[in-house]
This record gives sequence, structure tokens and C-alpha cells, in this order.
Amino acid sequence: MIVRIGVIGAGVIGRLRIATVQAHPGTTLAAVFDPASGAAEAAAGGAPTATTLDAFFAHEMDAVIISSPVQHHDEAALRAFALGLHVFVEKPMANTTAGCRAMTAAAVAAGRHLAVGFNLRYFPSFRFMRQVVDDGTIGEVDHVRLFGGHDGLANFRAEWQYRAPESGGGATMDIGIHLADLGRYYLGDITEVYGQATERVWQVPGSEDNAIAVLRNPAGVAASYHATWNEWAGYRVFAEVYGTLGMVRGSYGPMRNLLITHERPGAARRVQRRLYPEVMLREKLRSWEVTTQLAFAEELADFVARLGGGDGGVLADGHDGLRSVEVSEAIRESARTREAVHLPPLGRMTG
Repeated sequence: MIVRIGVIGAGVIGRLRIATVQAHPGTTLAAVFDPASGAAEAAAGGAPTATTLDAFFAHEMDAVIISSPVQHHDEAALRAFALGLHVFVEKPMANTTAGCRAMTAAAVAAGRHLAVGFNLRYFPSFRFMRQVVDDGTIGEVDHVRLFGGHDGLANFRAEWQYRAPESGGGATMDIGIHLADLGRYYLGDITEVYGQATERVWQVPGSEDNAIAVLRNPAGVAASYHATWNEWAGYRVFAEVYGTLGMVRGSYGPMRNLLITHERPGAARRVQRRLYPEVMLREKLRSWEVTTQLAFAEELADFVARLGGGDGGVLADGHDGLRSVEVSEAIRESARTREAVHLPPLGRMTG
């Protein structure tokens, strides 16, 4: 069966999503929505286009991909679920936890799938980390380190991307949303948040430029977290998982892995480094978009598999998206109260 997918938003990310739909043998592009008719037509490749959601949803489709500005995610998703459609939405899932909860509730009520685009899960360096952790190569997990940053506002294409309330926040809703998801990805869940957030550098009200936190899972395993818009080295993300028998590090900007293992604490260490020259070469000759689109293609394949009854691989679901935004809001709340914020355990979405 061919899955008919409509795409909402024809900006940079929307165009990459559209290209993956056009390339996947099991999907067809049903329609493209963008308020700018020229953008929609340029990206659609002959597929129907629309400049209003009413006109967009008038087309026959099975699912939608939402790549519009974050402040419009929940409205589009709720309309899609009301029509019985499945939804794949970009991160952040919404700009408030209330919006995220409304989306998950609507998905459950409609009996439809809700997936969230956390493409770092599909980057080779972070997938290698997950394999190492799952295989028990580094023993029992003791703690995690998470870092993500870039050098500030010049990296944004539009003002809404960094200004609250439209953005939902600052660094925690930008690069930090990936860190929160990676924390859940490696810890299983995040149920306690203690953090500090500041606006001293760029001084954008409501948009923190630095956030430092300690996250814990239900078993008490902790992760340190730092999201920043003041990273002089430019864009980079890394995660490290430390266990009783070693550690594994994955990074992007550039993409690399480091694996250190030993038979017991204090014993001789074995060091393995993994580089990804093909990724570096592709990005040098073309751009970061190549790496992103390859991840998007894998995400789409897992989404289609999930719609067909499969488990969907490592594809993030609505609860993953909700928890990542809850972590962002919890860091700011903890900074205000100087107390830890406790979140209820949140498993996978069913169905």
C-alpha cells in the first residue's frame, strides 16, 4: 500500500522532508501547504499545493508531516487527528507542554500514530552509542553527559525561532531539545530536573542563552546537561555514557565516536575511535543538509513501518516529544524556584 503524505511547511526543513517523501518507494506526496504559494510550488514538484489549511486538508491523504513554525504545530496536528490522519511533527513538538499534551491526547482518542522528528537518533555516531549501551559493552550505566551549543542568534533564519513566546524558550527549546531527547534515549526516561537558566549574553526576554541542569531517571541515574548559545567553537553536540566497564562518546560537528573499555575499574584500557570521513567529505562538498536528509529518510522509513504495524525502530513518539518539552520548562521552573522539578514516569505511547 502506498502511503499518501501531505507536508505542512515548505521552508528549509520542509523541503528536505518533501524530498524524502518523493524518494521513498512506499509513499507519495499528496499535497504541500505553505502560506507563501511560491515556496509551496517550488518544493512540490508538481504535487498539489495550498496556502490555507482548509485547502490543504481537502486533499486525500493518510498522514501529514508538520514542518511549520513551532507555534503552529499543535493546531495543525489537532486538525489532522480530527480527520483521522497520522502525524509526524518536527521537534520541538509544540512550544508549550499544554500543546504537547493536547496532541498526545488527540492521537490516542483518534487511534492514530504520532511521531516526532528527533533526527540525531539516526546519526551514525549516536546510533553506535546506543548499540554499545544496549550490548552491555560498558557495563551498568553510571551517568551521562550531554552538551549542545552554537555561537548565537546569527544561526537562526527567522526571529520567531529564538523569541518567546513563539519559540517556547531559548537554548533549551533549540539545541537543548535534542539533549533532552538523547537523555531519555540513553536513560530510558527523565523524571527529575534541577537546573539553572540565564539570559545574560543575548538578553532576549524569555529565551535563555545558557541552561545547565542535572537530569535523573526513575532509578536515580543522572545526566549532566548544558545547552548554550555562547559556544565559541560553533555548532557541536555530544553525548557521553559512562558505565562500570568503560565509556562511549558520540558527537556531531564533526561526527565521531570514542569507546574506552576495561575488564574492571583500574585495569588496562582499550581505546577505539570511529571517524566518519564520508560524512565530513559530503558536508564539505555540499552541506549539512546531506547528513540531515539521510537521517530524515531513515525516520520516514520507520514512520511508514509503524503505520504498517511494525515497531518503527528508534523513531521518537509523542511521549518522547512531550517529555523533551517538559524538561525545557522544568529547567526554567527549577531556575526560578531553586528546587528540583519532579515529572511522572512516561513510557512509550501505545498503539
